This record gives sequence, C-alpha cells and structure tokens, in this order.
Amino acid sequence: MSGIYDNPWAYELACDFRVVPREVDALLGWCGRHREPARPVRSVLELAAGPAEHAREFARRGIAATALDLSPAMCRYAADRAKATGIDLEVVEADMTDFDLGRRFDLVVTMLDSTAHLMTLDAFVAHLDRAATHLADGGLYILEMSHPADRLTDDQRVSTSWTFEQDDVRGAVRWGEPEDRLDPITQIVDDHVTITVHRDDDTQVIQGVVPYRFWTATELDAAVRLSGALEMVAQYGDFDGDVPLSAPEAWRMITVFRRAAGAG
Repeated sequence: MSGIYDNPWAYELACDFRVVPREVDALLGWCGRHREPARPVRSVLELAAGPAEHAREFARRGIAATALDLSPAMCRYAADRAKATGIDLEVVEADMTDFDLGRRFDLVVTMLDSTAHLMTLDAFVAHLDRAATHLADGGLYILEMSHPADRLTDDQRVSTSWTFEQDDVRGAVRWGEPEDRLDPITQIVDDHVTITVHRDDDTQVIQGVVPYRFWTATELDAAVRLSGALEMVAQYGDFDGDVPLSAPEAWRMITVFRRAAGAG
C-alpha cells in the first residue's frame, strides 16, 4: 500500500501526538458504562493494529491482548516491541475482513480510522461481521473513525501537518497534499504522505501514497444495518469526557457497539 507502512518505527513516531494511556482509560471507561452485565475486561483484540500501541497498553495493564494486522512489517514490529519491554502480546497477521481466531473477546477495538482502508461497502460489512463474531457475551466493539467534518466541511477537526519529538528524534509529518482530492463518486482519495525524521546528523524521509476511503456517519449506519450482527450503543466525539459528535470540539467519530440480539 505505502512505504510508510513498511517503516513501523517512523509510523509510530508520526502518531506520537496520540496519548495512548488516556485513550485506553476512555475505552475501559466506556466498557464499565456500557457492558451488560458490568464486569472487568479480561481480553481485548485490536484490529488493523499497526504498531499495536493500544494493544500493548492493554497488555501492560494485565489484560490478555491480541493485535491483528495485515502488514508483516507491522506485525514483526509489534511483536518485537512487546518482547523488548517484557509485555505478553499475541500478534496475528490477517485481514480485518476475513479472520477467525476461534475464540471471543470482552473488547474488540479498531483505532485511528483504520476502516478507511476498507474500500467497498461489502468489505465494511464483512469487517463488522468478523468483529461481532469475536465478541464474548456482553462484549463491546469500539470503532474510532475520523470526524465527518474533516471531509464534508471546511471546518477540519485535525491538522494535515504536524511535528513530533521523542528523546533524540524529531521530525515532521505531512498527511495529504493540496492536490489530493476526494473522488466524489468513489469517496476515495490517494493521500500523499511524507514523514521526515531527524536523529543526530541523519535525516530520513519516508514517503508513500495511502488510499483512503471516506465513510460518512449515515454510511456507517447503513453498513451496521446490512450486517445485522451489531447494534450501536453510543457515539462520542473525543476520548476525553462525553463529547457528542455535534460538539464544536469533537474531532473523532467513536462508536460503541454490542452484538445484536439474536446474532450468533
């Protein structure tokens, strides 16, 4: 797909603006609120996990964590990072639309708008079906997507360029260029991505093209209805507090699902 996904270290640096422990706090908080019956989360599956930062944070907290991703490079990196820090993490190389782990989890999550890699409605429905199949009784699926305002209005909620700094490494990210236009028919855009990393006297530039499929809130609802395996429980616009999607400060579209009544 893109050179950036073949360089997990740089990709993880580029996402350094995320505060993963706080986000995991929010995910577990929503589990405490919406699981029926309420019970501790003992197992979690992160889909399209990439470097598996969230799965690793769950594992640090003593929760049995599994990270699933299609990229061999990302899977190797996630496993190596977990091993290097003494974390017990299971890593599975598989497609988020077609996998069967043979067991169920208290919590399934997809973070960072990874469903933008699903290019068709059929693929989205297949993904929802797979997520639902892997939910334990009372389990939740939490899906983080970009806020619709980012593509439908001029009121963008996230920046397309930012800097990062970590220990002796610093750099900059450009996610998308002005000429990258969303196709109004397919709702797909080829985002040109550049990650520049400076360390000591060395500069590394990683570039790639990421096909991105924009999904609206109504299309998400349609995919859920077509699947029939999940039902929406709640939606939030941020990981901090109960920010509704309609709030000016909302910058994500985070949906909490449970398995639909009668679903297998």
